[in-house]
Amino acid sequence: MAGRVQPVLAGVVTALVGFASSFTVVLAGLRAAGASDAQAASGLLALCVASGFVAVWLGWRYRIPMSAAWSTPGAALLVATGSPPGGWPVAVGAFLVSGVLIVAAGLFPPLGRAVAAIPKPVAGAMLAGVLLPLCTAPVRALVELPAVAGSVVVGWLLLHRFARRWAVPGALVVAVAAIALTAPPTGLTSAALIPSVTLTAPAWNASALVGLALPLFLVTMAAQNVPGMAVLVGYGYRPPFGAALRTTGLASLLAAPAGGHAVNLAAITAALAAGPDAHPDPERRWIASVTAGAGLAVLGLGAGVATTLVAVAPPILIEAVAGLALLGALATALASAVTDPATREAAVVTFVVTASGVTLIGVGGAFWGLVAGCLMLLLFHRRQPAAPDQPAAPDQPAAPDQPAAAAQGRSTRVS
Repeated sequence: MAGRVQPVLAGVVTALVGFASSFTVVLAGLRAAGASDAQAASGLLALCVASGFVAVWLGWRYRIPMSAAWSTPGAALLVATGSPPGGWPVAVGAFLVSGVLIVAAGLFPPLGRAVAAIPKPVAGAMLAGVLLPLCTAPVRALVELPAVAGSVVVGWLLLHRFARRWAVPGALVVAVAAIALTAPPTGLTSAALIPSVTLTAPAWNASALVGLALPLFLVTMAAQNVPGMAVLVGYGYRPPFGAALRTTGLASLLAAPAGGHAVNLAAITAALAAGPDAHPDPERRWIASVTAGAGLAVLGLGAGVATTLVAVAPPILIEAVAGLALLGALATALASAVTDPATREAAVVTFVVTASGVTLIGVGGAFWGLVAGCLMLLLFHRRQPAAPDQPAAPDQPAAPDQPAAAAQGRSTRVS
């Protein structure tokens, strides 16, 4: 019995931490893309259910702790990009195209390899530029709402020091308490306890396809799917990359009309279900990811309440909580961008262009940052830096990242 309880508890923790740590980022992104409160709540519900289904299916099918989540960097991209020309229906159309591209990456190995071949410094710099505007929100909140934001930041700092896993959920609890004390009573009593699905007919235009759909696909692949595979390989598993992409891409397609922007493998919380804390026996850890998936789907039932709390709160306070949740991801992205001196300038150019938020011919800064960085590498480098480690080809298991494999000269890692 104890052998079953441990992974179940680990799965519950994974679901709670994953939801509480970043649902504010998702809601901020959907609303920035033009969604109403009802549409944003529908999107959060769809993402919870779709991600939960993916985690349960992949864990049960392959007996591997393959946790699933929404694309947190993708939601940050929505905040940075803003509402596309044509509004929310065009954003939904971009979500669908991104899902199609993820499925295609699972069906056609060369496409997946092409995404993985984007130089790590450029990909990291693009992600850092996308995350920067949200990560500065806590500073702006301290100036605009010093008492409320100060309590949130202090709570985050204390938990970050003594219980790091619960730092962002703890900061969220403090923020919710502050909202409950300061928001108009009528705002909080109108929370919809029963969530509803609001479908949107998609629309498309060229600028949104280039400026939103393509960057969303690239960010989701580079910042979620590939690192998520790396976590699993690092713990000695041999996950099927192609099957995972096809499943998450299909889930993204199903969630998009309801407002979900992207479903993918978990990266930030993946270790909670795949690590030894989930169970000493690696063969039993899949129970944790399945439990996490079921728990995330259940947490989606609170999407209406969560959206109402966000709606009645000062926007800068919600952005501050989201920014605190993304500080770790920003640090990792910046480190990846500037580690190699040979590509540092190209990475900085990518970061600056992306963070500028510039829009040219209707296309946002994330795309132009990627273009600028790649052009810098092509124009000013004598030799391309070593190609990043490739993920396993679709339907082929990734080789385990173990010393024995390295000793035999066959070490392959997904990163």
